[in-house]
Amino acid sequence: MCLAIPVQIISINDTEADVKVGGITKKASLWLTPQAKVGDYVLLHAGYAISIIDEAEAEETLSIFREMAEKMEDQWQ
Repeated sequence: MCLAIPVQIISINDTEADVKVGGITKKASLWLTPQAKVGDYVLLHAGYAISIIDEAEAEETLSIFREMAEKMEDQWQ
């Protein structure tokens, strides 16, 4: 199973971006999404931004991930 996570681009240097999610900043390749710009939300998979998504979709997906994490955390306590 593959999973792509919505992240927001905070800076771009050539074909590499700094992206942020949940207070964590990572590097991402923009080779597959060269039209992406600072402020855009992209789906990050295996270090690559694979598509640009709108903010509402990104926030909804992140909210679902947070819910899932909370439920899993409750199970382990």
